[in-house]
Amino acid sequence: MARAKMLLVEDDPALAELVSYNFRREDFDVRQTADGEEALLLAREETPDIVLLDWMIEGISGLEVCRRLRRTAETANVPIIMLTARGEEEDRVRGLETGADDYVTKPFSPRELVARVNAVLRRVRPALAGEALIYADVEMDTVGHKVKRGGDTVQLGPTEFRLLKHFLEHPGWVFSRERLLDAVWGHDSDIEARTVDVHIRRLRKAINVGDRPDIIRTVRSAGYALDSGD
Repeated sequence: MARAKMLLVEDDPALAELVSYNFRREDFDVRQTADGEEALLLAREETPDIVLLDWMIEGISGLEVCRRLRRTAETANVPIIMLTARGEEEDRVRGLETGADDYVTKPFSPRELVARVNAVLRRVRPALAGEALIYADVEMDTVGHKVKRGGDTVQLGPTEFRLLKHFLEHPGWVFSRERLLDAVWGHDSDIEARTVDVHIRRLRKAINVGDRPDIIRTVRSAGYALDSGD
């Protein structure tokens, strides 16, 4: 199962420790801070899979952190759950309108929070919940490292597997070569962007065998997307 990366932004030390402990026990990779500016820096350094964000934090507010995360391309689609003592409906609406995906009012039980986070991840990133990734007639078993198309086994190299996995986690999204390099090869990679094109060709050759429709769309001057064309 893929290990989910969590960014926890909470300025109550006791609560931050409790939340961090419970999610590490669930095998989450947790990075934490009490400061809004540092939260934005951490998110830029390594894009999290989910953000737990306190409304009232040091520096810039949780709402402003949420706004800035949503305005940044790398974090625009990362799920955000806001943690707050504010229980009024108007405040909940403000949080959701700013871009939060869910809203948990303090005090809360750690078990409830874990369940809410897992529910969001199952919806937006099924691979992180250990489930099969399915799009059109393509099915990936992320645990067994197996891929099938139309019921037939597809043989993929490790890089093509990671590339397809990234597309399956974000169907319909258009990724530039640079974004794909970061996501599939890692931030420290010195591989040229043109290398992405080579692996896209290999991936297409493997999954489009037998005159099957090409589900990898080339978007001129933008990059590539998983798109069945339906």
